[in-house]
Amino acid sequence: MQKSITIVGAGLVGSMLACYLSKRGHKVNVYERRPDMRKAGYIGGRSINLALSYRGWKALSKIGLDKAVTEMAIPMHGRMIHDLNGNTQLTPYGKEGQAIFSVSRGDLNRLMVEEAEKFKDVHFYFDHRCTGVDFDKSNLSFEKPDGENVAVKNTDIIFGADGAFSEVRYKMQITPNFNLHQQYEPYAYKELHIPPGEGGKHLMEKNALHIWPRGNFMMIALPNLDGSFTVTLFAPMEGENSFGSLKTDADVTAFFKKHFPDSLPLMPELTKTFNENPTSSLVTIRCFPWVYKNAALIGDAAHAIVPFYGQGMICGFEDVKELDEILDATNEDWPMALDKYQHQRKPNGDAILELALHNYIEMRDLSGRKDFQLRTQIEKRIAEKFSPRFMTHYSMVVFSDLSYNEAKLRGEKQNELLDKIMAMPNIEQIWESEKVLKVAEEWINAN
Repeated sequence: MQKSITIVGAGLVGSMLACYLSKRGHKVNVYERRPDMRKAGYIGGRSINLALSYRGWKALSKIGLDKAVTEMAIPMHGRMIHDLNGNTQLTPYGKEGQAIFSVSRGDLNRLMVEEAEKFKDVHFYFDHRCTGVDFDKSNLSFEKPDGENVAVKNTDIIFGADGAFSEVRYKMQITPNFNLHQQYEPYAYKELHIPPGEGGKHLMEKNALHIWPRGNFMMIALPNLDGSFTVTLFAPMEGENSFGSLKTDADVTAFFKKHFPDSLPLMPELTKTFNENPTSSLVTIRCFPWVYKNAALIGDAAHAIVPFYGQGMICGFEDVKELDEILDATNEDWPMALDKYQHQRKPNGDAILELALHNYIEMRDLSGRKDFQLRTQIEKRIAEKFSPRFMTHYSMVVFSDLSYNEAKLRGEKQNELLDKIMAMPNIEQIWESEKVLKVAEEWINAN
């Protein structure tokens, strides 16, 4: 039976949800506070490039967009670590041929909006800011830039897909027994840019995610199709080596010359871009319940996370895919389906939130340390020998559809084995020996 569904938010998750629901035959109206990116263009400076991986591809394939997205994506086969002297070392992400993919947020969003609009019962309304939700009557109100108010009445289902600062979630906060934990991290990010070389050539290795790990701060760079790289600096808000300490152009130039010397010649407009682009905060959101009456939260509105596992968008996509599967399993019994959805996805949203926070430490600090690099090599060797009983923690999260919660628990358990092996005498010399594999096999058989 066709439902009238209102989605607040036409970002990546909202537009994907529109695609899924339209394919189910529902009438879908999507309201977005920002202008139509197809007319106004994509507004940069606040976005971290997207890293698309296995779970995301599965969600895209169910609506037939995987091939189209492949054409706009660049495979990244590993982390390219840059040391202080400009030396680089590539650490593969997984098995040979495995990669995560750099893709433009704006291009992907545009593609999904256009796909959803192919259905006659799907409509997008841009420049509509949500100003109110009446959960009892299933009514919503929106305001346009000219001050005009728009009322949406008697919608069957409401989805809040309006991001970390969701208006729908804000209205849910005053409903009974709603729990919310919001935390701003003590570090921030700023988007920078490496332009293409002559003839659109990439000036660094194209098929890698570049990382400059520097302890309590770092810089990353992801490739774009035009030969450029989107660069993001992550650093504390205040204190030593912080955004607060970079007050002048001379400060910025000296900071990059000291900590990222090989990148400086690649960014001829560094200070201009640094001054023009905002310093943006990072926030995590935990909340529950995600469902109230006929309204549900999805994506960042339900579980905003930091970007350091490249799973924020992916987790939202998986929300949509699993909701679709639950609707099939419940024969579209919407109250039952929404309740099952929130209880099934909540533990996974919490798990990837914690994993992403920890991965920042790994990227900014551990990835540049010899002992951690050795630990990673040992973990991969064990995985190659004993897969699928043992997988690397990264592969469980990025190259499988094992639930995030299960991946977190298994990763924590496997750390016991890796700690034991790293404590073995002369591990630097014997890590490739059969003795190490024997220890691993005994542990795997016992667990």
